[in-house]
Amino acid sequence: MLKPLRRSGLWLALWCAAVLAVIVVCLIPPPPLALPQNSDKVEHFLAYFLLAGSAVQLFTPRRTLLWVGVGLVAMGIGIEWAQGALTTDRMADPMDALANTTGVVAGLLLAFTPLRDLLLRLQPR
Repeated sequence: MLKPLRRSGLWLALWCAAVLAVIVVCLIPPPPLALPQNSDKVEHFLAYFLLAGSAVQLFTPRRTLLWVGVGLVAMGIGIEWAQGALTTDRMADPMDALANTTGVVAGLLLAFTPLRDLLLRLQPR
């Protein structure tokens, strides 16, 4: 399931912490920033691209990556639902869910490039 990384447990824990951080940041009250309209879509795309792309670095079988991708897409949709149903200072936005999904797909596509083993190549021998 996991690639033969040194300290694979640590890398997996860091990835899980990143997933948890995305969930928390998306559900806490937003900071009072004046950003251009719809610029948050880039943030959604990048967050989910990084989660999926780092999963490519950790997990070996394509079937596992497929399930990770399905889980991340479901997480993105669930967070959007939770923002609309469980918070008073956020609202559900289907375009955010689409940006999340696009980020997941783009991140998983790294599995078909030489970048798929970047973390393996960077670890000391």
